[in-house]
Amino acid sequence: MTDRIAIAVSGGVDSLVCAHLLKQQRCDLLGLHFLTGYEKPEDRMARRIVALFASLGIPVAIVDLGAAFKKQVVDYFSDAYANGLTPNPCLVCNPLIKFGVLFEEAEKRGASRLATGHYAQVTSDPNGVYRLYKGVDPAKDQSYFLARLNQAQLARAVFPLGTWTKAEVMALADQKGLQPVTCRESQDVCFIQDGDYAQFLTTQAGIRPQPGDIVDTAGRRVGRHNGLHRYTIGQRRGIDCPASQAYYVVRIDIRQNRLVVGFKDELTTDRCRVRDMNWIHDTPSAPLAVQTRIRYRHRAVPAAVTPVGRDKAWVRFDVPQAAVTPGQGAVFYRGDEVIGGGWISDS
Repeated sequence: MTDRIAIAVSGGVDSLVCAHLLKQQRCDLLGLHFLTGYEKPEDRMARRIVALFASLGIPVAIVDLGAAFKKQVVDYFSDAYANGLTPNPCLVCNPLIKFGVLFEEAEKRGASRLATGHYAQVTSDPNGVYRLYKGVDPAKDQSYFLARLNQAQLARAVFPLGTWTKAEVMALADQKGLQPVTCRESQDVCFIQDGDYAQFLTTQAGIRPQPGDIVDTAGRRVGRHNGLHRYTIGQRRGIDCPASQAYYVVRIDIRQNRLVVGFKDELTTDRCRVRDMNWIHDTPSAPLAVQTRIRYRHRAVPAAVTPVGRDKAWVRFDVPQAAVTPGQGAVFYRGDEVIGGGWISDS
């Protein structure tokens, strides 16, 4: 039986080039365009996407994942802010939506694998263990966002762009006359169209702006805030408290509704705890040396990670790091391989 591959299509150049590359391999292809329920009316491009891929000989099904997306991604995002955390919705969306409910839709339509436009690579070793690696383009590598995929999900994942640079993808699209429906790059928070997190959060259940004190790390009151959901660790903008140096957010104290601020040298720490670990293959039985990324745009730094049971870990950085933020993902690498990732719980 022919191996059918579903492609998650967004209308952008990456999924379009994915489709072209797989078409060149004579794969049996099906496009899936999913709706989150948060698209602006003018951004709903379903008909144009269907027409575009039809011109390549690839049928596209439109699937409404609004209910699942709201429950799994948007509610998680809102709950995190309500609890003083800074969420990363892409780390949730990939395992639960794209390689979760979207793949279920692919299976219903006869597909056994799902291709996406992620710049990452997956391989299997002789023992049938799947391994996740960085994409070759360091500026576009998206392996960080895939660190919570499990073995079953990696087994059905196809990343045609893992060995390509963005420049090469753009050049191929131009050479082949592949014109995307949209030229916008994917956003970290795709469901907030205008980028106004604070305004979006006030429309969600459980988020009500509550003014409170801004205090320094010694507990001295230095100002007032208009709601803790407006802030994240390391933030400088929006504090507006005069001092000899610029203040940064050091801690978000939900229990006392206080924003704790300090100077830049008070932002660093040499350790953090991580919860809900996902080890991509074997759980380490002893401490190991890794490179750790504490957010997507963070350069991976040397650290020692000590597993605590199956789902927790202690991380100690070789050099103290700034703005280690509860709620963000800590992702561990050995060379170019992703070995696992979890949520920063505290530092």
